[in-house]
Amino acid sequence: MLMPILIALIVAVIIVGIVARRTAPTRDCRWRENRAGSKGALVKYNCVTCGAEVFRSTGTPDKCMQALKSPRL
Repeated sequence: MLMPILIALIVAVIIVGIVARRTAPTRDCRWRENRAGSKGALVKYNCVTCGAEVFRSTGTPDKCMQALKSPRL
């Protein structure tokens, strides 16, 4: 009696997890240094995942800059 309810609950949790993960961003930005585009002390970085371009003076970017430009609905 309890076994079918337990199996149905496990299947429901797995389905909800799959559907919830489908809408989540799954790829993080991967930054590449572009020395040809650098300007003085500012180094240009391109993201190969989302296409964002960022100028930084210290180190690679630590988060996705493209997400800041996209509107949230």
